[in-house]
Amino acid sequence: MAGYDDRDGKIWMDGELVDWRDANVHIMTHAMHYASSVFEGERCYNGKIFKSVQHSERLRRSGELLDMPLPYSVAEIEAAKDATLKANGLTNAYVRAIAWRGAGEDMGIAATRNPVRMAVAVWEWGNYYGDAKMKGAKLDIAKWKRPSPETIPHDAKASGLYMICTMSKHAAEAKGCSDAMMFDYRGYVAEATGANIFFVKDGVVHTPLADGILNGITRQTVIGMLRAKGVEVVERRIEAHELEGMQQCWLTGTAAEITPVGQIGDYNFEVGQMVRDLSGEYEALVRA
Repeated sequence: MAGYDDRDGKIWMDGELVDWRDANVHIMTHAMHYASSVFEGERCYNGKIFKSVQHSERLRRSGELLDMPLPYSVAEIEAAKDATLKANGLTNAYVRAIAWRGAGEDMGIAATRNPVRMAVAVWEWGNYYGDAKMKGAKLDIAKWKRPSPETIPHDAKASGLYMICTMSKHAAEAKGCSDAMMFDYRGYVAEATGANIFFVKDGVVHTPLADGILNGITRQTVIGMLRAKGVEVVERRIEAHELEGMQQCWLTGTAAEITPVGQIGDYNFEVGQMVRDLSGEYEALVRA
């Protein structure tokens, strides 16, 4: 597979479709130096992006939280995604919409005089965790913690929030793991590096409160699916020692979809019927 900078196809940038290899920015782009960037990860199934409008709304909201209002409306973002998929001839694809502070008159912490730019790229992408989606992922426990909401807008999907995620995932992969589970700044279970996390104990589903993590669109979807089936879902603060009593575990996210977890550190979980059924139902939902 070619690198992401060397592919055929088209990328939508600032209102135009450009050749993939020409979709470049200047080295003095503000986002390159100060992480002034927000993005969305989405999946298109059979020609339709799952919950596309919600993703476009969140992209705009993330920009506002970073004091970086986007110059495109939700309708314009939707049109850009549709045009990019069509230009690349894809009906099943991963969709990456990203907005950032570009190069301009400012090159320092402040960047109000620099333009906010936007791009959309699409590509084919299979299971994020490979065969772990069937047999259960193995997770490390990260040494880095998710930051306090008093230090950064945690409910923005902002690039800067992922720096410690990259470091944690690298450390996990070096140990032969697929990913890492992170605690929050208080020591409660938070999430994986790019996915929300769920546990099952005696038929009840437990998931961390979204009070210091991104409340994922897939997370919200899965909670709704479970409650519609009559499954009790408890959103609460989960302490580390409680992992020992949990029987099942899975991750949710646009890239991860629903991926069962077989191990976190020294704790083991079964890939049980609940997560198997849920995964099948989610697959049917997104392709409906």
